[in-house]
Amino acid sequence: MFIEGNIIYFSPFYFKNGNKSKNKFFIVLKNVDNNVIIATLPTKVDKVPSFLHKLHGCINDDERCFNCYLFEPKRVITDNGFGFELHTFIYGNEVDDYDIAILQSVYGIEGVDFDIIGKLLKEEYENLIACLLNSKSVKRGLKKILEKK
Repeated sequence: MFIEGNIIYFSPFYFKNGNKSKNKFFIVLKNVDNNVIIATLPTKVDKVPSFLHKLHGCINDDERCFNCYLFEPKRVITDNGFGFELHTFIYGNEVDDYDIAILQSVYGIEGVDFDIIGKLLKEEYENLIACLLNSKSVKRGLKKILEKK
């Protein structure tokens, strides 16, 4: 389930900060010894400054400490032909770590608690990781983990 590049859909997802749960996509960026994963929660919320071009891929503005990766609607991004229906954003400052044991205890049944949507295409995954590594908004400790092969 927690394979690097996997897109998982949780219904619902329970946020670490206590925000109200809701159905949510989840992308596994790095699996650390099957104990912790580095992941991101894609969103349809557009926070891209209007002066930046919104093209598929990395959008970065170091001067404003802004970083995001944009998935264009319906563009195939997984090995099974999946693409998000809407513009979908991953923001560097929202990359976080999650304890696998906790996730497995909360989301135990595939097809009920979660669905594995597909695995990011190799090039898409590599571009996403490179974008996050070049970001000033990703936490330094998480960047060090993302850098490891």
